[in-house]
Amino acid sequence: MKTADFISMLASGVTPVDPNALAKRFGVAVLVGLIAAFLLVLIIFGARPDLAEVVATPIFWAKIAFPLSLMLGALSLVVRLARPGVTPGVGQILVIAVLALVWTGALYVLMTATPDVRVSMILGKTWRVCTLNISLLSIPGFISVFWALRGLAPTRLRLAGACGGLLAGAIATIAYCLHCPEMEVPFWGIWYLLGMLIPTVIGALLGPRWLQW
Repeated sequence: MKTADFISMLASGVTPVDPNALAKRFGVAVLVGLIAAFLLVLIIFGARPDLAEVVATPIFWAKIAFPLSLMLGALSLVVRLARPGVTPGVGQILVIAVLALVWTGALYVLMTATPDVRVSMILGKTWRVCTLNISLLSIPGFISVFWALRGLAPTRLRLAGACGGLLAGAIATIAYCLHCPEMEVPFWGIWYLLGMLIPTVIGALLGPRWLQW
């Protein structure tokens, strides 16, 4: 058999790859995670009773911006890490910048507050349940994000798993903001972050096993 004929035989029946397949896959994963998390918040916890009033305040949108920015950074990371041999890119810079900004803001708020209110700023009223609630709400997003990753070809499995977990945690935190009454930056910088850290750690632990191909 001639070389040209052999190549032609190998190439026959090959369907072209959809150039938007990766974006579509993660788009579905994020959408499923968001819808499921919002439904769980409304069904299990309910929206905060003063939601109509607080949505008109800048601090509420600052609270939303924190997990939303982490979600965008984590999404950028997993989209890149879903392909073999690709570096994390600018997503890691965004994640680090968001964390630095929130912690800087938290320290500033604590330093300018009177000593008698600093503990209440950190603990709020819901610190005992906040981290657990976010972790539970991240389960649907965790499943959908790992479904998206498993259908692709990540090679840095632990890092991809961790970023997938962070993405799921950030999705859950966005939804949880509809219920959570806490409006202090120090609270977000600790308890929201811990809630997102749990699925991140679980993703890093499960990544080498669940994402292997």
